[in-house]
Amino acid sequence: MFSGRKAIVVGASSGMGREVARLLLKDGWTVGLVARRGALLESLAKECSTEDLQANNLSTEMVHGKSLVREIDVTSENADVSLRQLIDEMGGVDLYFHAAGVGWQNHDLEKKKELRTVAVNGLGFARMVGEAYRYFASVGRGHIAVISSIAGTKGLGPAPAYSATKAFENVYLQALEQQAKTRGLDIHFTDIRPGFVRTALIDDGVHYPMVLDPVKVARKIVSVIYHRKHVVVIDWRWRALTCLWSLVPNWVWRRMKL
Repeated sequence: MFSGRKAIVVGASSGMGREVARLLLKDGWTVGLVARRGALLESLAKECSTEDLQANNLSTEMVHGKSLVREIDVTSENADVSLRQLIDEMGGVDLYFHAAGVGWQNHDLEKKKELRTVAVNGLGFARMVGEAYRYFASVGRGHIAVISSIAGTKGLGPAPAYSATKAFENVYLQALEQQAKTRGLDIHFTDIRPGFVRTALIDDGVHYPMVLDPVKVARKIVSVIYHRKHVVVIDWRWRALTCLWSLVPNWVWRRMKL
């Protein structure tokens, strides 16, 4: 069904980016796998390659697409140049999926953690998503999908930079969509806001509530991309919680202990 379709997944080395890339490959997409950890990308490409499946006498029906690997750190100043080079090498793309991100609970406001979060989730996000937008604007069509977070709903005391950068991502994507409509561009945008997902991002010994299964979340993400949804909070429990959060007055929120 999706043979001939091309996508780039940024943040494909682990977590949700890796799971989504695997599903796109299974559906027949040609996928550019991008992250700063090249070895993990190579392992994913090998895992999903038809040749490797045949060598191990496994069913090739599992995977139909092919992958290209590119080691890119979104915090590098020329990361956007490398992204455009990959797009050109692939002969253009239909989908840009951004899953690169970092985050910590930072009760003591450690400088290194805060600045790293802003560098990846803020500047790195704008650098890569902005370049994807410029490419799609040049061809007049495309689809940008990103994993942001429900953390962008309110400022979270335990994770100041994380919640602030996720709010930035939400608003940035909304602004790009408005600009695209004003310019008459056929570019679609999907802002995916999951709650806590069982990935390395939250594996720091802290107990998290309502943790979601990454495989199920990945399937949902691919589904909402295919249906070109605009803003999706994954899991009804998180939708209910964020709805309640939005109703809390700021003067009350400032006094809440999270």
